[in-house]
Amino acid sequence: MPFKQGLTQSEKAYNQLTDTSSLFAKIVKEDFLFTWQWWFGIALFVIPWIAWFFLRKKESTGRLLLGGLMTIILSLTIDLAALSTGLWSYPMVIVPVAPFLFLPYHFSLAPVGVMFALQIKPNMNSLFKGVIFSAAAAFLGMNFFRIIGFYNPKHWSSWYDFCIFLLLYYVAYFLVKLESFKKMHT
Repeated sequence: MPFKQGLTQSEKAYNQLTDTSSLFAKIVKEDFLFTWQWWFGIALFVIPWIAWFFLRKKESTGRLLLGGLMTIILSLTIDLAALSTGLWSYPMVIVPVAPFLFLPYHFSLAPVGVMFALQIKPNMNSLFKGVIFSAAAAFLGMNFFRIIGFYNPKHWSSWYDFCIFLLLYYVAYFLVKLESFKKMHT
């Protein structure tokens, strides 16, 4: 019987999650929609990709996009683990589809930031560049989002954010630097 009880409990938890998601949708509709913060969040979705499209190194587009995709996957995975354990939260909800996540960070800011960092001064020492990128993202970017109410680190240290950004940068760096890319023959 424990399995059936587990299924019942799981269904109950999903119903609570659905109710919570509905509450977030109501909050977005009644409190956040069309505020300057909401428009700023929408801009954070769009503007980084427009900038990247025009400023990217066109000959490296595929490699950079692979690094960006891995950044999206890793940042979402880390964020879901941290959110589910209550390490931090995102009080400002832009899109109620995934109310617990700050989607502009995962689908725009983090991947585009990493891709720009990878393509700028490609011959620079990767450790030095990774440290600069991670410090800017953790100590400037995340603290800015904390100040404007988009991010609540609770008791999470900016040094931990620094380590996460360094991990994101280096995983993308190693993917982009792979020499095993070869053209596919048709």
